[in-house]
Amino acid sequence: MTLEAWLSLTLLCLLGAMTPGPSLAVVLGNLMHGGRAAGLAAGLAHGLAVGLYALLTVAGLAAVVAASPLLFALMQLGAAGYLGYLAYGALRPLSVSAGVGQEQAQPARNGSPAREGFLIAFLNPKLAVFMLALFAPFITVDQGLTAKLVLVLTVGSIDALWYATLVLVIVQAGLLPRLKRHTGLIERLFGVLLLALALFVLSRAIAGLSASAPWPF
Repeated sequence: MTLEAWLSLTLLCLLGAMTPGPSLAVVLGNLMHGGRAAGLAAGLAHGLAVGLYALLTVAGLAAVVAASPLLFALMQLGAAGYLGYLAYGALRPLSVSAGVGQEQAQPARNGSPAREGFLIAFLNPKLAVFMLALFAPFITVDQGLTAKLVLVLTVGSIDALWYATLVLVIVQAGLLPRLKRHTGLIERLFGVLLLALALFVLSRAIAGLSASAPWPF
């Protein structure tokens, strides 16, 4: 791979990582509740999942998913369930915080930051298709193992470094206390965003299941 091609890939990966979405909500949520270590764990685990998806894509998973609408719909169903679980975790404290002191009202996160960061990326089947489109200009028939590993490591490391940098900038700039002061509002916004995404993905999964199998109902 030439330097120009690698720089193009790096730019595309960076733009993709910077796009706001549920991954950002998970990383920032863990940062607010668990501090810098939790935010970094979520961000680095997210990058690991993206790198694993890149590896699987190079190995041909994206082609399989694209050729099997049923498999893609089932993966979407799993993603919708996990997004709904995260939305419930973000919105649940709102129903139990009445009459509780400010310190006690802080929502607790019982899950592992690394697990949340990993799963929010790994349970996104569209990531496989995105990887296929991303790699299309950079993979050739005679490409060796080293070049493919460079592709995989670039994608995973760029994603992890973006979220790690975001966490460190927020901490170093002294923005974390401000985020914590507005935890309730931010949790509401994150919860509503995750719930809306869960419902959207669920509708797409149901449509995909209906189109891919002759269900009797």
